[in-house]
Amino acid sequence: MGNVFAAIALKKKDIQVVVITGMSGSGKSTALKAFEDMDYYCVDNLPITLLPEFLSLSEKSAEIPTRIALVMDVREKGFLDQYKSIFNQVKIQGFHLEVLFLGASDNVLVQRFSQTRRRHPLQKKRDIKAAIQEERYRLRGLREYADNFIDTSNKNVHQLRRMVLDLYSSREDLTRPLIHVVSFGFKYGVPADVNLVFDVRFLPNPYFVPELRPLSGLEDPVYDFVFNDERTRNFASYLEQLFSFLIPLYQEEGKVYLVIGVGCTGGRHRSVSMARWIGELFTRQGQEVIVTHRDLDREG
Repeated sequence: MGNVFAAIALKKKDIQVVVITGMSGSGKSTALKAFEDMDYYCVDNLPITLLPEFLSLSEKSAEIPTRIALVMDVREKGFLDQYKSIFNQVKIQGFHLEVLFLGASDNVLVQRFSQTRRRHPLQKKRDIKAAIQEERYRLRGLREYADNFIDTSNKNVHQLRRMVLDLYSSREDLTRPLIHVVSFGFKYGVPADVNLVFDVRFLPNPYFVPELRPLSGLEDPVYDFVFNDERTRNFASYLEQLFSFLIPLYQEEGKVYLVIGVGCTGGRHRSVSMARWIGELFTRQGQEVIVTHRDLDREG
């Protein structure tokens, strides 16, 4: 892998490509429309074998923007057999290509196909759940290969569109890594797409302070309460050292996304405060970072 990225570094091109893939029914069409709204040149179901030629033509055409979004998935029979070699080929040629994988739980996908009355591309004469499970099995390697993963199980079309816009609209250069810091509550489960998880339930809890309970870590009284404790300041210092060590190594590896999860019990006070601090740290360091708070608006 190191040789691949060394070659890329020597032959960078201006064309930036996002391949949208993943489970059928997970929202790929919605994601593609979001990219279209960001003035990407969008193509649905481009045959994988045409990708190198398509990108070469894009380089020479003034009609095609330098930012391209493509949907590729199991609808094309040869896709899963050839994606890895062809994706690596275009990377070696100097094109910046990253893979965005969308997924959702089996039950959610069954419900979506039932509501839309669409036929799953692998369904044939089997039932819908069997087709979904077969697709998930086939896509397991691609899921590991992907640069970024979005679980759309609990997202409607508007929330998915907003997330795609958050991830890509502010990025003028996709060759720079993006750090996504997300706060969450353990009582609602750990986010499926995180690379690093930090449990901050050991920090002082504003929930037990009556005047702070209705507030969140986005508000200074809660933030100050959390960071006025020596344990928080020590933990933040250790985190800064850890990130100083890890981030350059992730960048050297060629990682284009790093998702950092920060969890407390409910995802409203301690995790939000710490995610806020991490986001400000990366901003000061000149990193490209977005901060989201998954469970901030939940009740109970």
